[in-house]
Amino acid sequence: MFIKTGDKVKLITGKDKGKEGTVIKTFPKKDKVIVEGLNIMKKHNKPSNTSPQGGILETEAPIHVSNVMLIDPSNNEATRVGYKFEDGKKVRYAKKTGEAL
Repeated sequence: MFIKTGDKVKLITGKDKGKEGTVIKTFPKKDKVIVEGLNIMKKHNKPSNTSPQGGILETEAPIHVSNVMLIDPSNNEATRVGYKFEDGKKVRYAKKTGEAL
């Protein structure tokens, strides 16, 4: 998976297409990510001891990693990500500019 926690990404499909946000959490086994402020879903909660009021909570739902693109910090454009070896270390790089991330 090319996306990591803390990366700034852009949504390329779905109801929030074109919006940007940072990755909060990744699920590598499921190939999904949670992006801050995007793909909001509403969850209905019954009143309980922890939340006596109950009500409707809005939370971010996971998005498949193929529906997001990493934003290159140097030019703030969406780019694909590749891997290359530099000094024996595996490094991610932006395919558009060729710079290491």
